[in-house]
Amino acid sequence: MRRKTAAPPSPLPQRQGVDPVRVRLPFADGWATVGDYLIERLSGAAPGAVAEMLDSGLVVGADGNPVAARTPYSPGRYLWFHRDLPPEVPVPFPLEVVHRDDHLVVVDKPHFLATTPRGSHVTETVLARLRRELGIPRLGAAHRLDRLTAGLVLLVVRPEERGTYQTLFSERRVRKEYEAIAPYDPSLAVPRTVRSRILKERGVPAARETDGEPNAETLVELAEHREGLGRYRLTPHTGQTHQLRVHMSALGVPILGDPLYPVVTGPVPDGDFRRPLQLLARSLEFTDPVTGVEHRLRSRRTLRAWESYEDWAAP
Repeated sequence: MRRKTAAPPSPLPQRQGVDPVRVRLPFADGWATVGDYLIERLSGAAPGAVAEMLDSGLVVGADGNPVAARTPYSPGRYLWFHRDLPPEVPVPFPLEVVHRDDHLVVVDKPHFLATTPRGSHVTETVLARLRRELGIPRLGAAHRLDRLTAGLVLLVVRPEERGTYQTLFSERRVRKEYEAIAPYDPSLAVPRTVRSRILKERGVPAARETDGEPNAETLVELAEHREGLGRYRLTPHTGQTHQLRVHMSALGVPILGDPLYPVVTGPVPDGDFRRPLQLLARSLEFTDPVTGVEHRLRSRRTLRAWESYEDWAAP
């Protein structure tokens, strides 16, 4: 059995707060050269783009020296390169730091800003922005919020401690409370605990409930209501993808501004900031596993539909 070894440090610096791509050549046959493998591996790139990167010396090895297309294939070798960073529509809302120490940074994320680089959102993300703005290039995320959800996100200053803080979330030792604005239904009995089995298939935008042992649990409470709207307090006891959105939709009170539930209306176009999903990660409570400090952190954001439904709904 082949023992896992730690990857060497990247010989390339970050660009705009984004790490270079790291590739390890598989322990397998089938490729005579590095170029053969990369052209196959990056088949989604524009025709000729991989060859051009190699010819231009943009792919490097652990020593920082360029690797040519005709370099013989060497299983287990690490390579690095920077992906193209096409222009992104800026998300014109600030990130507010609500807590910072030698180990953690906790920020209040606005709607429409992704947590970490993924897909078409790379530089316009919480992680890339904070690395640039705070000058902490090794900052990493301990968990993620959906791009359309606002609220508290916890990031880790020291890479060697990241796994420790991620374990807080995987072991459910963080108490998370969310706030949502949705229709008020006087016939809906709350508080109630919703349990169901949620399935999220890769490539399918919306998750769905299915038969089987429940894997998702949410406490739903009504904080107040007025003019046909309710302000709900949601406490998830599990962390399935889109869990709160699925459960609220299943109760017949889908969260305002949701483009997926109960009906998929298509992705929110980049640059369309008119109707943010009315879901907010309001608070995080946990005992710091490194320092032992008790943290009770709250978002200071408000949800627009509750402040003024007419303003939120205006075209």
